[in-house]
Amino acid sequence: VVGITAPDGFFDPLGLSKGKDDATMAMYREAELKHGRVAMAACLGWYITASGVHPAFDSKLSSDPLEAAAQLPSVGWLQFVLGCGAIEWLAQQIKARPGYQPGDVLGASYWVDNGDEGWVDYQNKEINNGRLAMLAIMGVITQDLQFHDYGDQIFKPLVQ
Repeated sequence: VVGITAPDGFFDPLGLSKGKDDATMAMYREAELKHGRVAMAACLGWYITASGVHPAFDSKLSSDPLEAAAQLPSVGWLQFVLGCGAIEWLAQQIKARPGYQPGDVLGASYWVDNGDEGWVDYQNKEINNGRLAMLAIMGVITQDLQFHDYGDQIFKPLVQ
């Protein structure tokens, strides 16, 4: 089953899945995948911004990602919100397809099913990477808020 991986197996210490029907569990899986994908993109964007690369605004924004978010002009936030809204609208249209599987916005379930061990392995890797990315982005944001240091804290002592 997708999402049940070693070493924890079925991990639900708070019992959030007890007594839930299949539709609710599918919604939970969809949310987990979406949050994981957003967190993976956020981690990538964080370190790109922290390296001083800004694809817009002539790289005039701060290299601290939280400061850069505060410096972003209103038109930048408008583009962000409209872009996210367009993606959400498109995802809702895709979810209306017959045979839709939670999180499968590209339609891979039409070509391969969960009986293929390689496909299940790929899905488990995506879920686990998303879970790790959700923890990672919370950690780097906390590090920036707590210590006002948005860069790498692990290897910094080795290169200074």
